[in-house]
Amino acid sequence: MAEGIVWDQQAKNDFEAILSKIPNLLRSTAEKKVSQWVEKKVRSENRLAILPKDVVDGFFAVTPFGFHGPMKIDMETLGIDYKNYGY
Repeated sequence: MAEGIVWDQQAKNDFEAILSKIPNLLRSTAEKKVSQWVEKKVRSENRLAILPKDVVDGFFAVTPFGFHGPMKIDMETLGIDYKNYGY
């Protein structure tokens, strides 16, 4: 985790829940890439807190387009309203 940046509790819960749906073989790579993307975004916006929207943005940015459909289904199953963020 980048120094000075904190995760909102709901953002952390969503992040971990989405990761749990990713196959074990890809999970650590996804965790690293999405968290880095999210922290970079938050830092570039001069913010210190990662919010649930940032997590959704990160997964959509890092996940190859061909996997967005299954990811959306997983998010719906988890109660994460990605449509609320424009996806």
